[in-house]
Amino acid sequence: MTDQTPDRPTLFSRPLPIVIFVVLAVVLDQIIKIVVDHTLPLQEAVHVIPMLALYRTYNLGVAFSMLSGMDGWFIVGMRLIIVAFVIWLWHRTGKQRTFAHLGYALIISGALGNLIDRFLYGHVIDYVLFYTETWSFAVFNLADSFITIGAACVILDELIQPKSANT
Repeated sequence: MTDQTPDRPTLFSRPLPIVIFVVLAVVLDQIIKIVVDHTLPLQEAVHVIPMLALYRTYNLGVAFSMLSGMDGWFIVGMRLIIVAFVIWLWHRTGKQRTFAHLGYALIISGALGNLIDRFLYGHVIDYVLFYTETWSFAVFNLADSFITIGAACVILDELIQPKSANT
């Protein structure tokens, strides 16, 4: 008898759990954006704690206002391609790779959350601002956080995976 157990599929390597997670994450993102859009003043900081404010603004670009000068349909197409590519990666990734599958679920959730904004409003609603007296980070939202944390999970998964002898 050995202590080794066969590689079991991770939760997010199966379609139903990842779909449920993505739907819940997108719904949460959309609810928060609706509340922000109806309650926060436009482009006026509401200070929460030192260095953190709620600041409603409209982003015409992608995450963290990148590509804000690009055509809206180009950005929609790019997001759709990214979602399709991440789904393809998810499908090809080994079922035991926990962090990669979690990362893919987060990236898909964030991309879809911002894509819905683009379709509904023509822009993305951003509302989190980190700042100091002389510097501020780009205003972002929960969907942007999902994308960033998801990418970090994928990178972490690559770093902690045992390397095969054939590489």
